[in-house]
Amino acid sequence: MTRSAAQAPRRIVAFAVPSEPGNERLALAQVAEAVAGLGLTSARLERLKTAVAEAAMNAIEHGNHNRAELPVEVEVLHKGTEIVIAISDSGGGPAAADHAPANPDLASKLAGQQSPRGWGLFLIRNMVDAMDVTTEGARHTVTLTMRTGAPEAEGAGHDEHV
Repeated sequence: MTRSAAQAPRRIVAFAVPSEPGNERLALAQVAEAVAGLGLTSARLERLKTAVAEAAMNAIEHGNHNRAELPVEVEVLHKGTEIVIAISDSGGGPAAADHAPANPDLASKLAGQQSPRGWGLFLIRNMVDAMDVTTEGARHTVTLTMRTGAPEAEGAGHDEHV
């Protein structure tokens, strides 16, 4: 058994924010504070903050439909060289990821063939090393993974050496 396989994830912080526009900034600030000192370069921390803000904004707007009484829940875990952030909403219905194209087409968007929206999951996916979207009943969760040891010069999600 390898050392990382034997290491259990450690919860750094868990919190919730009301589903109100702008609260994605609260989520990214709390996540940034929680992961300080875990070995992310400043560039990778900025990428992670962007991904967290976008995922929280999606949960607020698309998941919980800006209903303040439905919180967006955020959990930050640390496991070996990985920081894992789970962002969940309870909006019900199919997840936005079920309807979003994997890669938005700029030409189609400019031509009016695709909605001008729909860049969020694409952006998130390209900011972190891994992104997973799950739905269990009314609960949608976007899980972001950022490795602390990944080289800064390489694009996120493209480092194949683990």
